[in-house]
Amino acid sequence: MGPTARLAEFVVQTDGDAIPAHVIREAKRTLINILAVSLAASDDSSVGALEAWGGREGRSSVFGRGSASEAQAALVNGYLAHLQDYDDTHFPTVLHPSAPTWPAVLAAAERTNASGRDALVAFAIGCEVACRVALSVHPWHYDAGWHITGTVGGFGAAAGAARLLGLDVARTTQALGLAGTHAAGVRDAFGTNGKALHAGHAAASGLRAAALVAAGFSGPETILEGRRGFWAVLSPNGNNPAPIEALGDLIASGARWELQNNGLKPYANGVVSHPLQDAVIELRNRHAIVPGEVVAIEARVHPLVPELMGRAQPETGLQAKFSHQHCAAAALVDGAGHEAQFHDDRARDPQIAAIRALVHATTDATLGEDEVHVTIRLKDGRALSTHVEHATGSPENPMSDAYLEEKYRALVTPVLGGPAAEALLRAAWGLDNAPSVRELMSYASRPHPEHRRG
Repeated sequence: MGPTARLAEFVVQTDGDAIPAHVIREAKRTLINILAVSLAASDDSSVGALEAWGGREGRSSVFGRGSASEAQAALVNGYLAHLQDYDDTHFPTVLHPSAPTWPAVLAAAERTNASGRDALVAFAIGCEVACRVALSVHPWHYDAGWHITGTVGGFGAAAGAARLLGLDVARTTQALGLAGTHAAGVRDAFGTNGKALHAGHAAASGLRAAALVAAGFSGPETILEGRRGFWAVLSPNGNNPAPIEALGDLIASGARWELQNNGLKPYANGVVSHPLQDAVIELRNRHAIVPGEVVAIEARVHPLVPELMGRAQPETGLQAKFSHQHCAAAALVDGAGHEAQFHDDRARDPQIAAIRALVHATTDATLGEDEVHVTIRLKDGRALSTHVEHATGSPENPMSDAYLEEKYRALVTPVLGGPAAEALLRAAWGLDNAPSVRELMSYASRPHPEHRRG
């Protein structure tokens, strides 16, 4: 059995009741996080362009926007989930697994009237597939310039949808093949709406792949390992089939699911800057640092920080999300890294810009991606230092349920209002006992009366 068929076998034959309870709970936590960040983004003016392109006719739910066709709902929901760069991250590969997978799963669950438990199982399986494919091409694929969320996310979306549509192993193999042949997204799109569109495209193409195969379409059966398949074309410098081969023993061995290597974000920007923000906020608060007293912010960081977050002079909020200098400056001035710190006016703020110029980073390959050493130097000669071993939200320092709910309420209450926000939160926590996802989605799709539609 080849690796693509092995993935399909895992999708179809995994006993949902045998998935560990902590994995299902983590699936619920990712859902709550995705609902929060998507609803917070749902009033962005760019969403109107997607609606104008694809239309709003249909019965599938769109976060904070009403309804649309299944394909359009998956596209927009995937886009919203990734727009603020506030969604979860698989730390070993920098994949954002939930933004493509949850929208496809929810659309398929609405279509089939699946139970909440079945939707959670489908997501956990789809997420595992996406993460295992990502591991099979890491680091070669990302280093070549591909955006792994756009290219690999479709595998997770197709897997989750195929599970809910009841495809057998042969048809699931072909659904994965159709999703893989539509893999797309390059890193040059970072700092624009194109990055979030990668996640939306992956969600929609994965859902479409499963639905088309269910209706009789054929797809390639060796999309990963074929002579001109995903590995050969999109990761020609290397691949590792071992993460996929290990899926056969995942349940029986009690091995670690990749959801346990996933992290929820406390800051609305690239994850590799999170330890830097943790450190600056810690020093700011502990020593009551006033920005005008600072003469330098010196950081020793993992090499991915300047590689992914090196925009020294961002001109827009989206660009600022990929500037470790801006992240550190906003952390010092505002003591935060939420979406408010990445509006266009904050990117152009003179005080923030002045602090950005004081940020100096050197790389250290011995550091973890979630680790940093920071020293803030003041005009009075003091040098205040700290070491963050594991950033907030990393697998070794996970976001607590209380922190997650605080983030959720801060993002969702202004959109839905307090009572509806709490009802949606209760529905998400209780999804494993719900007869269907429709009650949850009825709250999640409720349009805000002040939404811009253009």
